[in-house]
Amino acid sequence: MSSSPLRCLTVGLAALTGLLGPILVGVGAANAVTVPILVADVDSGKVIYAQAPTDPWYPASITKLMTTYVALDLVRQGKVSLDSMITISAAAAAEPPSKMGFKPGTQLTLDNALKIIMVKSANDIAYAIGESLGGSVDNFAALMNETAQRIGMRDSHWYNPNGLPDPRQWTSARDMAVLARALIREFPDSHDLFSISAIQFGRAVMANHNGLLGRYPGTDGMKTGFICSGGFNVVATASRNGRRIVTIVMGQPSPRERDVKAADLFDYGFSQAPGWTSPTLDALPASALVQPPDMRPFVCGGKKAPAIEDGPGALNAPGSAAQLIGGAAANSPALALAAFSSPALRARSLPPRAPLQPIAVWIGRNPAEGQQILETQEAEQKAAAANTRAAKLEAAKVRRAAALEAAKQAREARLAHAQAAKAAANPAPKVAAKAGHPLPRSASAYTAVETPTMPEAKPGRGLAKPAPKTVAHKPAAKKPTAKKAAAEE
Repeated sequence: MSSSPLRCLTVGLAALTGLLGPILVGVGAANAVTVPILVADVDSGKVIYAQAPTDPWYPASITKLMTTYVALDLVRQGKVSLDSMITISAAAAAEPPSKMGFKPGTQLTLDNALKIIMVKSANDIAYAIGESLGGSVDNFAALMNETAQRIGMRDSHWYNPNGLPDPRQWTSARDMAVLARALIREFPDSHDLFSISAIQFGRAVMANHNGLLGRYPGTDGMKTGFICSGGFNVVATASRNGRRIVTIVMGQPSPRERDVKAADLFDYGFSQAPGWTSPTLDALPASALVQPPDMRPFVCGGKKAPAIEDGPGALNAPGSAAQLIGGAAANSPALALAAFSSPALRARSLPPRAPLQPIAVWIGRNPAEGQQILETQEAEQKAAAANTRAAKLEAAKVRRAAALEAAKQAREARLAHAQAAKAAANPAPKVAAKAGHPLPRSASAYTAVETPTMPEAKPGRGLAKPAPKTVAHKPAAKKPTAKKAAAEE
């Protein structure tokens, strides 16, 4: 009968397989790959839907779920506590975004550090957790690998605690489902860690990158991640009518498409009840791939990677499982790219996000100490800014004085040059002079040769007679009379 549970399950799975289809991307048929998708029941571990579930894939920031498991496991063993202090080293502070940007030497509790990496996905904080708990990032990565093997993760290789690109670090959808179940089942007291909608640090409020929280009813975790080589990934959990499902979606070209696909997979998962024939996570066969595909050409292309680790999530409009992901793509590059950016998905979105409920986080051992540290840092920043402004003003003053002096010297140089040029263009006239007797400056060609002499005295007035003139000699100069001499005096 068409209404039988078995037929419903068969028809639903067939429709899902046909509509969801293997999303094939690659440069040709031989290189085509299928993006991993997995839906499983948390309590039983039964697989509801799987597509390439054990293929290796670059995890990006969903790595931080593994970091969190190791940290909580160390707390459970009594080796550390949630109040243990995590120190930001220079190496941690140098990690690229997404990050908090704390200065080297800053300390915060492990509890606050875990909240920050789950919401803000801060790479510097995850790196500091690895250094502080493992002694070094390499030692912590060894702990991650040992723990992964112990809890049944078969396809994962860990080299850093934050998920920044490393060609050696990968996981699979199946392994992330195993990890999600372990976190939920082994650490029930910490489950709220994965559903925080936002954190508040000082006056800054940072929303969770998980676009399903507050949008898809029943979503209660867990973590998103993005790098160009892995695309947009999510490990998500949701509960409905006492049943919890985990959905893993990897390799998506945008956070919107990732969120819509995850929501549709939840709709499908809650509509199905895994039967006795459904495989368990442990029973899924190993992949034939020996390394993850590089999704950079299809996710980022030649464009600059998105500035943030994840987008704000999808917005506005209902959907249904019938619209799941669009049609299957044929095994060719053109159709693969068309399927990868399906118009049906671009038109789909989720309802608006519920109001955020930020959880306070701080540096230091407690909020009071954290506030004091922030005030001290703020005062230091203001003082540094004031010193910088003063230094800039003084430098500007020196530059202005130097510019004025340079301008003055330039004017004087131009004036001297102009005077020299004028003198060279209009030289003073040269006047001939007698040999041995140069003319004074006031002399000219019109100066009289003879100068007037004193008139001769007439005879009979008591003056001496003039000496007789001789031909050979000039007459002697006349001696002035006493009366004349007195007048000249």
